[in-house]
Amino acid sequence: MIDFSLLNPEQRAAAEHVEGPLLVFAGAGSGKTRVITYRIANLIQNHRVYPGSILAVTFTNKAAEEMKSRLGRLMGDQAKGLWVGTFHAICARLLRESGRVIGVEPNFLVYDDSDQVDVIKQILKSLDIDEKQFPARQISYAISRAKEKLLGPEEFEKKAFEFFDRVVARVYPRYQEALQLANALDFDDLLLKMIQLLQHDAQILERYQDRFRYILIDEYQDVNYAQYILVQLLAKKHHNLCVVGDDDQSIYSFRGAEVELILRFQKDYPEAVMIRLEQNYRSTQPILDAAFSVVSQNRSRAPKRLWTERTEGMPLTLTRAQDDSDEAQLVADYLQRQVLKGDRTYGDFAVLYRTNAQSRSFEDAFRRNRIPHRIVGALRFYDRKEIKDLLAYLRLIVNPDDAVSFRRVINAPPRGIGAQTQQTIQAHAAIINGSLWDACQDETFEKRLSPRAKQALGHFTKMIEELRQQAHSLSVTALVKNALERSGYWHHLQMEGTTEARDRIENLMEFMNVVAVFEETSEDKTLLAFLQHASLVSDMDSVQEQGNEVLLMTLHTSKGLEFPVVFLVGVENGILPHSRSETPRDIEEERRLCYVGMTRARDELHILYAQARRVYGDFRWSQPSPFLKALPEEELIPLHRVMYSSTSAYQGISPAILRALSQEEYDPFTETEAFGEERADIRDPVSPESLLFLPGQRVNHAKFGFGIVIRTEPAAQGDYYVTVMFSGATGLKTILASTGLLKGA
Repeated sequence: MIDFSLLNPEQRAAAEHVEGPLLVFAGAGSGKTRVITYRIANLIQNHRVYPGSILAVTFTNKAAEEMKSRLGRLMGDQAKGLWVGTFHAICARLLRESGRVIGVEPNFLVYDDSDQVDVIKQILKSLDIDEKQFPARQISYAISRAKEKLLGPEEFEKKAFEFFDRVVARVYPRYQEALQLANALDFDDLLLKMIQLLQHDAQILERYQDRFRYILIDEYQDVNYAQYILVQLLAKKHHNLCVVGDDDQSIYSFRGAEVELILRFQKDYPEAVMIRLEQNYRSTQPILDAAFSVVSQNRSRAPKRLWTERTEGMPLTLTRAQDDSDEAQLVADYLQRQVLKGDRTYGDFAVLYRTNAQSRSFEDAFRRNRIPHRIVGALRFYDRKEIKDLLAYLRLIVNPDDAVSFRRVINAPPRGIGAQTQQTIQAHAAIINGSLWDACQDETFEKRLSPRAKQALGHFTKMIEELRQQAHSLSVTALVKNALERSGYWHHLQMEGTTEARDRIENLMEFMNVVAVFEETSEDKTLLAFLQHASLVSDMDSVQEQGNEVLLMTLHTSKGLEFPVVFLVGVENGILPHSRSETPRDIEEERRLCYVGMTRARDELHILYAQARRVYGDFRWSQPSPFLKALPEEELIPLHRVMYSSTSAYQGISPAILRALSQEEYDPFTETEAFGEERADIRDPVSPESLLFLPGQRVNHAKFGFGIVIRTEPAAQGDYYVTVMFSGATGLKTILASTGLLKGA
């Protein structure tokens, strides 16, 4: 039986709720996943609900797997038969089951962002539209936004008044025709087609309404209009809809999310029960108080405030750096010292920023200081060239009409099918109104090719046909190996012999591991099921278990994660909030984004901003983010004060600086620190205790400026040689500590 004693009163009330709509406002770190899993267990064990009647929707595959794992531990075999997955995965599964009614064949492929852009580029060429003036990715984004609003090509054209929209209106119908010809759907189609299916066939709608008698939606604050309509259709008959979310963490409007949808839930379902989960199990109270002081400035939010039993904790630090390089070095200094003292490991730290471009200065600083680190979300594993190439071969095996995959691998590795031959294939496909594969199979087409091109193309199509035949009898693992060997891809990389080629081979070997795990864990072990699994993996799903390395990521990527120590950097006007955020609605989302970053921290939260930042090669003055003005100034301290709070922690620090750090008032919003000028010009008498500098320490030289200690070696009479790496052209210098020119910074 379920042990509800592990839940707090609010969690238990939500878990024990059975019939009717339920709205759970679950703040950051309040145990919402536990509530969902216990509620499902309660339905099955205490109310005899058939597992197949429960649909639980998450926003990432990783979250779905975590939920399945928890349910397995909680209920064992009773959890089998549950429908747990993302909106896209659930819709793909249902469309393969019933999509033929609206013309969706079961073996459809799912095109990702890059596939969509590739298709649109081909359409732009055919329409003689300049891609420099109308970028394919921008058009792809516009089509995606239209689909999120359930606007098909005809509906979109009626609303297209701006010049750019009229161009999109020309591309949109051709884009849909290209997808249909390739038997492919994009991510937005998965929802759009599912809604069309339910609205088209009343019997199918009722069948799925009765099948999914109990529906649970996680992260409801992130649903877009299409997802909202889909949920309304499925839940309309029984109203057993439980949504869990936090409007304060709604940060995905650029993906179509509408925070208003969770706030209007009680208007949609007046009989709904509302429960607030406000006890936080992650962060300390100082972190929660600071985060609340920021997000509470938003007007469009449900009233709630997180609290925790972890009432004590390290105060927040708010630090003004000189520039972006100084900001990165301050972070590097702090975490290096924590590790050297044995208080932390590198894996305890995360650096969060608003834009990907901000990672560069931290990468530089961490490399200089030999700090192990990893950027999350920079390039997905499945976006690497060799992985995309191999997936294209596998997709052609399932669906040879896939034009994107056909173009990608027809000459990869090089096999003598050049651009001219490919253009000829494209032209013939247009003549016969068929796919590229159809063109290659047409008897009249061979006459248009040179003997060499004809032979090369024949070898390619024969190889694909043989692999298609093998797909009926071989496992996915065996088929992948055959594809690599028969295509010549593996041999080509081996013969190339470069470092890059060896890296690609290692990635392909890792891909084999992915396939093996899939076959071990998936109920459906077909190639089509694997391709769907690979196509629906998101950026967050690719966040591996953290090793002993500092993680760097954007604030958007950090959602759902937590770390002992968080550095929230670049908190400046124009960055956070972003310069593109102009309306009050935009600013409120940026404030929520700041709140999300702050609540990722368990034990320590360090906020930094720079006085100046390099933009397009030039330094520009920065202003602190207006969000920071909500923080309680009397409780803020600079990062330096934490680093130098103990003379035993670092002997190389001048007593004058220590006095300033421990006694002077600190106002992070003034032009200079109270101890700023003193720090630059200190000339205290040198004592033996102050001569020792440690590797990784940040120092200041009277002439050369700021630098990092690389090593310290004994010299005569208790003195030391200190080797320092200075910025710019100064480079590496070795200085006697007793000169007094070198000071801790």
